[in-house]
Amino acid sequence: MDRRPLGVEEELLLVDPRTRATVPRAQQVLQYAADHDAEPADELDHELFAHQLETRTPPVLDATDLHRHLVRLRRRAADAAEAVGTRTAATGAVLLPGGPPRTTRDDRYLTMVATFGEVARPGGTCGQHVHVQVDSDEEGVRAIDAVTPWLPVLLAISANSPFYHRRDTRYASWRSQAWAQWPSSSATEPFGSAAAYHALSRALIASGAAMDHGMLYFDARLSVHQPTVEVRIGDVCTDPADATLVAVLTRALVCQELDGGGLPGGRWRAELLKAARWRAARYGLTDRLLDPVTAELTPARDVLHLLVASVREQLEAYDDAALVEASVPRVLAEGGATRQRAAYERSGGSIAAVVDDLVRRTNAG
Repeated sequence: MDRRPLGVEEELLLVDPRTRATVPRAQQVLQYAADHDAEPADELDHELFAHQLETRTPPVLDATDLHRHLVRLRRRAADAAEAVGTRTAATGAVLLPGGPPRTTRDDRYLTMVATFGEVARPGGTCGQHVHVQVDSDEEGVRAIDAVTPWLPVLLAISANSPFYHRRDTRYASWRSQAWAQWPSSSATEPFGSAAAYHALSRALIASGAAMDHGMLYFDARLSVHQPTVEVRIGDVCTDPADATLVAVLTRALVCQELDGGGLPGGRWRAELLKAARWRAARYGLTDRLLDPVTAELTPARDVLHLLVASVREQLEAYDDAALVEASVPRVLAEGGATRQRAAYERSGGSIAAVVDDLVRRTNAG
């Protein structure tokens, strides 16, 4: 493959503009969008709970086009939400719950909640999923095995959920910790082949840990419906520029393994992957991360620069190098979790003010 398209799915919260709590109005929002605009219907969709929406960009080659679609879809979702009396916010976790989460009226979702019980409740969190096209399952599994030790760096960049149910969790990404309660949610040890990947998938489904392939919540997986590797580790980013950065770095990692000279680093045990993921969730880019090559604790700044250096060949091939070089200082200076805490401090400790800031910045484009 000469060039690999990418696409992004973003999950958004619906919040009440008066109380700032989540509201279960996804069906009304989607119905309004279907009735009042001519854009493709599959770009907006339900999620597990009715206080969530999902947006899906089309596949694109150019990062500028990706950013444009992210902004366009956020505006489309925001316009429909405002028309039915609610607002959209891009953040990883619910800050102010509007009562018990209401499950979307879909047989699969209802069965998931009935089967997994309390584990399902944190399913109301919001992530960013990046799709990168691959030619085959074999190629996709090769990419998954290689990129997995690097994925915690992407989580650290995207970390955007410090508050959960009115409390500061002391994490940069509480979403990733809540999501880890699902029995099929994990970083994965090397598969080695597509046959091994599919054998494990069948075994997990047979065990009941996942109902179907769509519930294989690996940090990186083969997409169920598209010929892509789907990287699912990140929080949804409030700033679409941050989302674009995560997406182009994801593609560069996949392409460096499949089309370039290969990614440096070894294949890690699950325990070490869990530790790397935890540090990224706890601190974002504000402390030290596990170096994806040496597995040693290293300042996050140096780890991020290592990632960029390791995939520079692919960033240049896709004309993404300048975007990344301009973005790295921004996310090192002030990531999503830091911005939320700054809004909290500016307001004298108001979670409602954080929600207002999130709504404003989500739709600033």
